[in-house]
Amino acid sequence: MAVMQSRDTRTVIAGADLSAAQFKFVKLDSAAEAVLAGNGESAFGVCLVGAAEDNAATVVVQGKTMVKCGGTVTAGGAVGIDAAGLAVDAASTDIIMGYATEAGVTSQIIAIELIQGGNAAA
Repeated sequence: MAVMQSRDTRTVIAGADLSAAQFKFVKLDSAAEAVLAGNGESAFGVCLVGAAEDNAATVVVQGKTMVKCGGTVTAGGAVGIDAAGLAVDAASTDIIMGYATEAGVTSQIIAIELIQGGNAAA
């Protein structure tokens, strides 16, 4: 069973409608506002509490957190981001955003250990 613990969060302004973005990866745009992260990108964190555009959203930036899967995620494997901001097994050029603490499939919510400063998967 997936749980969140020992996580570090930030409150940021949503630069787009993030009301349906809970457990998806977000990045900061040029105005330092949260928007969905895209395929293989680096992310600021995972949206924990979504928000309408120009409202405050809560983002997990480090620690064990929940993510929604956009495909297969292998337990213990490196986690990347798909085009919809969802967790997937990291491809060879994806930035690694963390490591899965359990396996998951499309639309499932699982726990990962979120890291910052991930490198491209080899």
